[in-house]
Amino acid sequence: MGGVMTGGGTAGAAPQTLQERDRRLLAWLGAGLLAGGIPTHEVEQDLRTLATTLGHPRAQVACLPRGVWVTLSAGQPATFEGVEGGLRLEQLADGTALLAGLRAGRLTPEEALASLATLRAQPHRYKVPGLLAGGVLSGVGIALVLAPAWPSVAFAALLAPVTVVLMILSGRHRTISTLTPLLAAFSTALVAFSAASAGLVTAPLWTLVAPIAVLLPGATIVTGLVELAAGSMVAGTSRLGHGTVQLLLFALGVGAATALLDVPGELLDPTRPVELGWWAPLLGVAVVTLAISLMESLRLALVPWVMVTAVATYLGQLLGQTLSDARWAGAFLGAVVAILAATVVEFVRPQLPRSVVFLPSFWLLVPGSFGLISVTQLDAGPAVAFSAVVAVTLVIAAIALGIVVGASLAFPLRRAARRVGLLHLLRRLRRG
Repeated sequence: MGGVMTGGGTAGAAPQTLQERDRRLLAWLGAGLLAGGIPTHEVEQDLRTLATTLGHPRAQVACLPRGVWVTLSAGQPATFEGVEGGLRLEQLADGTALLAGLRAGRLTPEEALASLATLRAQPHRYKVPGLLAGGVLSGVGIALVLAPAWPSVAFAALLAPVTVVLMILSGRHRTISTLTPLLAAFSTALVAFSAASAGLVTAPLWTLVAPIAVLLPGATIVTGLVELAAGSMVAGTSRLGHGTVQLLLFALGVGAATALLDVPGELLDPTRPVELGWWAPLLGVAVVTLAISLMESLRLALVPWVMVTAVATYLGQLLGQTLSDARWAGAFLGAVVAILAATVVEFVRPQLPRSVVFLPSFWLLVPGSFGLISVTQLDAGPAVAFSAVVAVTLVIAAIALGIVVGASLAFPLRRAARRVGLLHLLRRLRRG
């Protein structure tokens, strides 16, 4: 993200005035939060609150997914910081911890700037072997949740390393990054349909999703809808458009494999395979949690909190589908439970931001997975295509609405978490 957290020339230049220092601090923090996937309206709110704490109650902030503008007062100089690439959840946790420390007065702006200047350069805790293991475990775990059948699980374990290699290469080459959705979907679909033709796997559409689920843009699409609902029209529209194009690239890859192999229509049946017992999805949730921790370089102490939120999300989604027999109802209730559970975690552990334990829940709400499976039905005829598009639109809209509703319900608790937190509150009660 520009000069932020890169160790480049901008990071090394010392601010000349207190105003320039504060603008730079706010811009760097904002760019870090945006790179971590936080919605633009939440970043703007956090930066305005921090600006007030720093003595600038009239500060103005404007965010887009790829940049942030900050001025401390109308008519005063402004600072822009661009966003390049993303942050791991570990880095996002450190960035939000700096924000909390500044808000509470435990850190000085100079200390926060020094930490932000090196945040991007932090090495991955588990290095490439951890990333590879996390990729394999994520494929296995998501297969247990989405397609609980041993052939699908084995397929995910074998094909997930291809996804990890593409992720590593995409971080080094922009062209590969652009083509990653197409390449990942095409290569995985090619193997999945070939295996299905040989009778090795069933339901190849569901089977091929698990190894590439970590790349699917479900979180991007849902975040765009949340931003639109919150009034961030430009940010929401651009993020929604980007996510949709990414999903279409995945669908194009699957379609290219289908055309190349001349896949018969029966192999495009979207029926979900369920061969294992009720325990399989629960085990999958645990495996996905471990995978997230390895891929995102999370400390082991944070893993139980991520797992609590993930299990709560899955159970909420399952309850919604059981009560109404509708996928969108499960998606809505799962999203509400996810954000409420993440807020409770933030209340219990204020140093652990809600977003760090909430964002992984998108993997379990699977809007991207269901979206890809639905979009691949476009070749099956107008009626099937229309039904598929409506179904995936309802699911994605339900998740976005669930996040908005859950965030509204959790707002008082989150405000209390940021002010005191449970541990501080208990200490005060004991003293009383």
